[in-house]
Amino acid sequence: MHALLVTLLVIVCIGLIAVVLLQSGKSAGLSGAISGGAEQLFGKQKARGIDLILHRITIVLSVLFFILTILVTYFKL
Repeated sequence: MHALLVTLLVIVCIGLIAVVLLQSGKSAGLSGAISGGAEQLFGKQKARGIDLILHRITIVLSVLFFILTILVTYFKL
């Protein structure tokens, strides 16, 4: 059971890295860090198309990552 969970965890990690690298940058430079974060926080900038799909896949993979990490730790003991 432990080996199966570790294998799934490695696959999810590789998928999460790939999806994060595929996403486009939301801001450029220091000025984007100051104003871009506020725009995204208050919902002025809506994701569309492939960005929305990548965002949702990132959320799903990150939740799977945390669940699998907890399960690997539980079955390791």
